[in-house]
Amino acid sequence: MTTTVTHPARLAAQRSMDAVTRGAKDEWLALFAEDAVVEDPVGPSMFDPDGTGHHGRAAVSAFWDKAIALAERFEFDIIDSFAAGAEVANVGTISAFLPGGIRIDTEGVFVYRVDEAGLIRSLRAFWETDRAVATMRRV
Repeated sequence: MTTTVTHPARLAAQRSMDAVTRGAKDEWLALFAEDAVVEDPVGPSMFDPDGTGHHGRAAVSAFWDKAIALAERFEFDIIDSFAAGAEVANVGTISAFLPGGIRIDTEGVFVYRVDEAGLIRSLRAFWETDRAVATMRRV
């Protein structure tokens, strides 16, 4: 993606992806507003059976432990990005490298909304579990 990172939501998204790539949980959490909501993926999932999202920093921290911490590393390939208002929608693939040499590629649309201070108020990830699981392979 060659889009200039000047829009506040795009900048927050870039910082979020960078922190995840480096495994910097505390730095990642500091990007979120106290009352932030993470829906990744949107709707019921193995990370959120009720599909109501993870509300507040403590719940977002628990999401990290349930979902992000499981991977040995992540790679982000954002092929397009659309910023409007206080939000950005990134289109791309997140590759998770799991223990045992397993890779899963998750294609989706990842929407970040920020507050006036540039903190993430919501992160909504639109992706399909079945499609992601179908990419699972040894590398």
